[in-house]
Parts: sequence; C-alpha cells; structure tokens
Amino acid sequence: MTASTILAKLRDIRFLRYVLASVGALAVDVGSFLALLSLGVAAAPASAVGYSLGILAHWLMSSRAVFQDSVAAGGAARTRQKALFVISALIGLALTTAIVGVGDWSGVHPLIAKGGAIVVSFTATWLIRSRIVFRGDIPIETSA
Repeated sequence: MTASTILAKLRDIRFLRYVLASVGALAVDVGSFLALLSLGVAAAPASAVGYSLGILAHWLMSSRAVFQDSVAAGGAARTRQKALFVISALIGLALTTAIVGVGDWSGVHPLIAKGGAIVVSFTATWLIRSRIVFRGDIPIETSA
C-alpha cells in the first residue's frame, strides 16, 4: 500500500474530514477569541463572536469537503439544510457561551473554560449534523 493510497483512504473517512474541518473552524474561532480578549472584550462576548465566525468557516468546509455527498440540490431542501446547520451552530454557540461564561464567573481561566466548551460543542454539533442536517435522505446536489 502506497502513501498516496493511504492518504486517499483517509480522505474518505467522513469523521476524520469533520475533525479537520472543525480544526480549521476552531482556528478561526480561537484566533478571533484571543484577538478580542487582547482588545479588552469580556470573555463570554469574545467567545460568542469567535464561535460565530467559526460557524461560517465550518459551513463552508462541511458543505464542500465533509458532507459534500449529502448537500441538498437547492430550493427548499437546501434552505432547510442551511437552517438546520445554523440551528446546530446556535446550539453549539449557546453551549460554548454558557460554559465560558460560567467558567469566567467561577474564576476559571477563559482558555480552560473555552477548552471544555470546545469538547462539548464539538460532540453536540457532530451528532446533530451527521444525524439530522446531512442525513442523506434529501435530494442531493449532482454537480460541484
């Protein structure tokens, strides 16, 4: 088995692709979070803004590289899918903001609170997106 064959097989693993997309979105999220903290923005709002920017990055990566075979073709189905994605993101945002806010209020360092929030939010959004948003029983897009 060659290195290129192994890499091709790894690219076909949906969960791994989701993890990689999440790492990219997390970079946007945490980078924004840290930048806002350095500007004096309170931890909870900085977390919310960072997460929101990460949502946009995640949709772009998820719909093009993770669930590309389950993206709705268009019209009402695509609008529904985008709405469900946003709802899943808002659930993740609420979890993230609450965890960071409670952590900050409790005296936990914002980065530690953010770390816990990342784990909880990742798990929740993966379950929602893989089982509901991109579940595959909707008409899919046939061209790139």
